Parts: sequence; C-alpha cells; structure tokens
Amino acid sequence: MRAPARLASVPASPRLGRRRREGKVELWTEAVGSLPPVYGERWSEFGDRLYRAFDPYRSKLAAALVHDWEGRLPTLGERWLYLGAASGTTASHVADLLGPDGRLYALERSLRPFARLLDLSGRWPNLLPILADARDPARVSGLVPPVDGLYMDIAQPDQLAIARENAAWFLRGAGSACLIALKTASLGRELAPAQHLARAEQTVSAWLDLETSVKLDPFHRAHYLLGGQVRPALFGSPPSSATTRPAVRFRGRPRR
Repeated sequence: MRAPARLASVPASPRLGRRRREGKVELWTEAVGSLPPVYGERWSEFGDRLYRAFDPYRSKLAAALVHDWEGRLPTLGERWLYLGAASGTTASHVADLLGPDGRLYALERSLRPFARLLDLSGRWPNLLPILADARDPARVSGLVPPVDGLYMDIAQPDQLAIARENAAWFLRGAGSACLIALKTASLGRELAPAQHLARAEQTVSAWLDLETSVKLDPFHRAHYLLGGQVRPALFGSPPSSATTRPAVRFRGRPRR
C-alpha cells in the first residue's frame, strides 16, 4: 500500500483541518482508525499525525462545512449518537472529531451496510455500531448512555419526528447539540426544497435554538443541514397542537 502523502501546512484545529487549494476548500480529520482508507479517501501525514480527506461529495457533514456551517460540531472527548450510519463514511469522520477518548454510538438498521460498519469498528475503537431501527429508541436505551450530541442522516418522511424522539431519549439536556441532514425529496414533492426547509425549521424550532441552515448543493441536491442546541422544552411534554407553530429562533449570522 502506498504511503500517505505529507500535508504542507498545519491543520486549522487539532482534529479538523481546512485549507484552500486551487480555489477549492479541502477538509481533513485526524484519523482515530488505521489504514486502509474507508471509502478511497486520501490519507496524509503531518508530523507524527495521520489525516484523512473529508470529501463533501461523500458526506453531507463535510458539504455543510465547505458551506461554512457555524453550528456545533462533535468535539474532542464527547459522546455522540449517529442515526443512519450506513457503512460508516461520515461516521468514521465524526469518530475522528471525537478523538480516541470520545465515543460514537452508530445506529444502522440495514444488514448489508451494518456488516461493513461492524468491520470498520474493528479499526475505529471509539465507533460502536448498533443494529437497530431509530424509530424505536426504547429498544436501544440500555446500549446508549446520555450523549452530548445527535447527528441524523435518515431519508424518511418522518425524519424530523425521529430526530425529536431520539433527542428526547438520549441527549444530556438543554444545550446539547442536534444536527439533521435534511433530504427534502423524502418530505414530498408538493413543495419546493426551500419551502420544505422553512417548514422543517418551524417544526424543530419548538425544541431547538437553530443555527443558520446551509444548503448542500452542488454536493447533495435538495439537501440541507439544520440544527442547533436543544431547548428545555424538549424534555417536557410534547406540543399539544401541531397547528401551533412558535416563531423560529436563529443563532449565528442572519440567513441570506
């Protein structure tokens, strides 16, 4: 196997590197795991550290970072829950961001991608795969402790309800992070993607202080990343009327 190339400049942060090269933003995460590559990504050395290219065409989280997502990210030493981890492309990078002392509980319900995720966990010691359906958090409540953040990439019509229920089950409390890779095509074709986003923001604003959502085109068409920090209301009783929509509260820069 060819040895990793060497990075010419120091990464921007201890576990996430960003540099501009030939007019494009390149992202790198410091690897917790070991070679071979997970999905054909490039590996590079800087000093005694190994970094992996974080491809925005293969990861919605990477696409959001290229588009200057300003919200919370997985941080060194934290515990996160990943819903819809598939074979582990993005999950492996989230595990990198959490570092060797962090933990990523990675849920996947389909057997074929789960088999690859399970194999990957043999090289990523902080990635803990769980074969389960995210619609039934009670069944995995004995396997997942309270977590600092939730990342969800599930293309289903009820994806927002799934996110809310799991957030209420597993997040530590108010101020914890919730990130949702929103696939608007799964929400129906009666609205344009931007209209679906606006409706989704209104829905989750009942329990999230939202960061500014980012559109993931051209890397992932009709996808957005939305999320923020959970509000105390999440851990109380659910809203009594689906027709009552609170005003959307945004954190960060104004939306364009």
